Amino acid sequence: MEAGGVADSLLSGACVLFTLGMFSSGLSDLRHMRMTRSVDNVQFLPFLTTDINNLSWLSYGALKGDGTLIIVNSVGAMLQTLYILVYLHYCPRKRGVLLQTAALLGVLLLGFGYFWLLVPDLEARLQWLGLFCSVFTISMYLSPLADLAKVIQTKSAQHFSFSLTIATLLASASWTLYGFRLKDPYITVPNFPGIVTSFIRLWLFWKYSQKPDRNSQLLQT
Repeated sequence: MEAGGVADSLLSGACVLFTLGMFSSGLSDLRHMRMTRSVDNVQFLPFLTTDINNLSWLSYGALKGDGTLIIVNSVGAMLQTLYILVYLHYCPRKRGVLLQTAALLGVLLLGFGYFWLLVPDLEARLQWLGLFCSVFTISMYLSPLADLAKVIQTKSAQHFSFSLTIATLLASASWTLYGFRLKDPYITVPNFPGIVTSFIRLWLFWKYSQKPDRNSQLLQT
C-alpha cells in the first residue's frame, strides 16, 4: 500500500474512532436515566439535533459514496435514536418532546424532498445538501458558547464536560484534515469551529481550575 493510501486509511480510522467516542458520551446520560428512572439533569435537544445531523450527513455520504461518512453517521444515528427512545420512556411529559421531534423531522423530510425531487442534477444536489449539513453542524458546534456567560459569571467550568471537549477537539480536527485531504469544503469548513470552541472551553477549564471556589474557601474558614 502506498504512503498516501496508508495516510488516508489512518485519517479515516481517526475520524471514525474519535467521532464515535464523542457520540458515546451520551451513554453516561443513558446510564443515569436507567438508574434513576428519570430524565432529571438530562437535556433532550442535543440528542435530537445530533440525530438530525447524523441523518443529514448520512445522506450526503451516501450521495457522495463516502464510506467513512456512512459508517460514522449510521452508528451515530442509531446511538442518538436509542438515547431518544430511552428519554421518551422515562420522560413524564412526552407531549413537548414528541412535538420537538416531529417539528425537526418535518424540516428534515421537507429538505430531503426538495433535494431529491426538485434538484435533478446530482452535482447541484450534492452542493445544496453539503451546504445544509455544513450550516447545521456549525450551529451545533457554536451552541455550547451560550453557556459562556454562565461559566464566566459563576467562575466555574462545571457546566462543560472535559471528556466531551477533548473528544470534540479530536473529532473536529480529524474531520477538518479529512475534508482538506478530499478537497471538500463542506466537510472542512463546518468542523473548524469545533476546534476553536474546544480550545475556548479548554482555556476556561484551565482558567477556573486555577482558582479555588469561593464557597469552599468560606467553608474552610
